Amino acid sequence: MPEMRFRILWPDGVAETCYSPSLVVKEHLRVGGSYEPPEFLARCRVALNIASDRVQEKYGHACSLALGQLARIEEGCAKFAGRPGARVSVEAFEE
Repeated sequence: MPEMRFRILWPDGVAETCYSPSLVVKEHLRVGGSYEPPEFLARCRVALNIASDRVQEKYGHACSLALGQLARIEEGCAKFAGRPGARVSVEAFEE
């Protein structure tokens, strides 16, 4: 299963490299895309749950790394929810 990383920039200028066990993230985010935190979270939630489900199908267990990454994204988005003009940017995909 091809894993990938995607680099994001939080509204406060902090960069983070995120993990996915599947390339499905490319179907839900785009490089250069800028998302309000609730939309970014919704897109990541769908993508990382699909990725974890794919691991479940192949190996018989959910992907704890994908679910942990989702938890970190949820925490990050919560910090910026409701802030006018806050955007999360996707800087790159790394396969």
